[in-house]
Amino acid sequence: MKKLIAPSVLSADFTILGEEIRAIKNAGGDWIHVDIMDGHYVPNLTLGLPIVEALSRTDTPPLDIHLQIEKPEEFSEKFIAAGGDSVLGITVQYETTRLLLNAVSRIKAKGVAAGVAICPMTPLSALEEIMDYVDMVLVMTVEPGFPGQKFIPSMTDKVKRLREIIDGREHKPLIQVDGGIKLDNIKLIADAGADVIVSGSGIFGSSDYAATIGEMRGLIGEG
Repeated sequence: MKKLIAPSVLSADFTILGEEIRAIKNAGGDWIHVDIMDGHYVPNLTLGLPIVEALSRTDTPPLDIHLQIEKPEEFSEKFIAAGGDSVLGITVQYETTRLLLNAVSRIKAKGVAAGVAICPMTPLSALEEIMDYVDMVLVMTVEPGFPGQKFIPSMTDKVKRLREIIDGREHKPLIQVDGGIKLDNIKLIADAGADVIVSGSGIFGSSDYAATIGEMRGLIGEG
């Protein structure tokens, strides 16, 4: 399947958010990745329901929402309602809920894709029982909480191992990778087996979004 590029809106200029979203769509971004942080699970506050609602009123690519919050099962439906038909899927953080299947089931019941994310130091074995119930697995290649962190090189091998695991299963969720991904390392992640690649400052920090996304596609063999 085609590898997808999902610019992370957390790195956008929020004073011209609508223009930024249009620019990303025109540049060929496949999804818009939306990081929601609550100041509890991670020591940072980011976007909330009003921003997701505002995004839904733009001509946005599909919204890929990542809940880095405590008790995501209590908020997932609210974010789906705020984003409406723009919401492609909701990903919950494995480390934040004791009732992971319940959280995933509530998302899927709303007719959107459900994903599970794991921190860099969470082993792949944690996913064994939930794998058949999710549409996507997100491997974090930085610690969750802040944009602009440096990619952790050992996560490349983790993505490779996850690719092998999924290829050996009947149910094959997408592999998404997020954290410190730019032009200098996107090929490593693609070659390791990622299906969806998130990049924040690697795209929004460039002067020409179309050129940057085009160069990324060339590096991952989608040019």
